[in-house]
Amino acid sequence: MTENNRILGLDYGSKTVGVAISDPLLLTAQGLEIIRREKPTKLRRTIARIGQIIDEYHVNRIVVGLPKNMDGTEGERCELSRAFAKMLEEKFDLDVEMYDERLTTVAADNAMKEVGIDHHTERKKYVDEIAAMLILQGYMDRRSNEVNNG
Repeated sequence: MTENNRILGLDYGSKTVGVAISDPLLLTAQGLEIIRREKPTKLRRTIARIGQIIDEYHVNRIVVGLPKNMDGTEGERCELSRAFAKMLEEKFDLDVEMYDERLTTVAADNAMKEVGIDHHTERKKYVDEIAAMLILQGYMDRRSNEVNNG
């Protein structure tokens, strides 16, 4: 087995990117951090940090959340997420896939409530990282089911 099995999960937002990483066996997603930036268009440091994570964890695939509307349509946030994914693919020469992230923020909020994180005062500290974990875990679970079910 190689360390190069890791998948990076990203929840791309206008001012933050939630980051999660898989374990080497591709079974579980762990939250890593939230990359923050001052302006939505300022991506240089964000891309640089993602590059450091890719090197440190020997990542060979990236999954970016696709924030579709509840009815399945795509709006401006989807366009921005796709553009970000394309930028990552070109910069790091890795496979970058999109994953429908509908309800991950709701699930992240529910998870925080379950463990006693105050929704109003501490939400911003954790929600993007938890959403990235849920995106990555959902992607790995779907992929595992596809392999197991032919």
